[in-house]
Amino acid sequence: MPESLTEELKAATARLIGRPLLPDEKIGIAVSGGADSMALLSAAALCWPGQVEAATVDHRLRSGARAEAEMVAQWCAQQQLPHAILTVQEALVGNLQASARAARYVLLADWQAERGLSWLMTAHQADDQIETILLRLSRGAGVGGLASVRGRRGQILRPLLGERRADLRNWCLSRSVPFIDDPSNEDARFDRVRMRQALAENDLIDVRGLARSVDALADADAALAWMTQEIAAQSLRLDAESATLNRTDLPTEILRRLLLWMIDHVNPQADKPRGPSIDQALVQLLDAKMVALADCIVKGGDVWVMRRAPARKQR
Repeated sequence: MPESLTEELKAATARLIGRPLLPDEKIGIAVSGGADSMALLSAAALCWPGQVEAATVDHRLRSGARAEAEMVAQWCAQQQLPHAILTVQEALVGNLQASARAARYVLLADWQAERGLSWLMTAHQADDQIETILLRLSRGAGVGGLASVRGRRGQILRPLLGERRADLRNWCLSRSVPFIDDPSNEDARFDRVRMRQALAENDLIDVRGLARSVDALADADAALAWMTQEIAAQSLRLDAESATLNRTDLPTEILRRLLLWMIDHVNPQADKPRGPSIDQALVQLLDAKMVALADCIVKGGDVWVMRRAPARKQR
């Protein structure tokens, strides 16, 4: 392999943005210090010399995180690549992985804007995509959830989705590119780690075929979103304190999306229902019953009317 990585990176990037990268476009690389991101950074520097910058986010979750970020900074200095260490200032709460991801992308977006970078690349690769899809399948995800591991989202590019984790590691080893193995990647408390361990050495999945399937799902998701918007423009009335859907003889997926749209209008702070809860609500609404959902009350039947649920009385 690994000499082909630069060619594949150029081809994948051109495919994601619809053309080759222009000489005046700068790329930001999100680099954790692991083999995947170090392979991406080193290959990108070879593909587009003088156009690449890197940033490492210190989430302050592990004692060794700062040293890892400084390792990346030192390597970048040796390669004459601009590098920044971005530090999460506020304590992360709730689901640590989700909170860390949200904080990371906020910092990276600010850094991208400040540096005037045209694109931000992350090192998600084929094994990440396989793990995510299987995890979401096991949780009953629909088209939108299965299509969310995409090669491009706005200015964010994931050009390594056709590459396997082992091959990226071999790239680093063959070129003496340093990397760090994050101990959290072996922590079996996380669902993703258990899935990764179960898939170790498994070569039954064609990663490029999987990537094509995700692209097809993304196209289907976009088509469903377009259809939902067209129907909403004709049949959904949004008032100050209510939402009324005047047409309910629609496919279940369209009704599901319209119901979530109504909740977002009536109670935008609500946690959006997912899976069995919203499917059960749809059955009852189509049976002309009244449903409580996301701190809202919905009257079913041929026309659906949603309002905020009355405030509970204090005892």
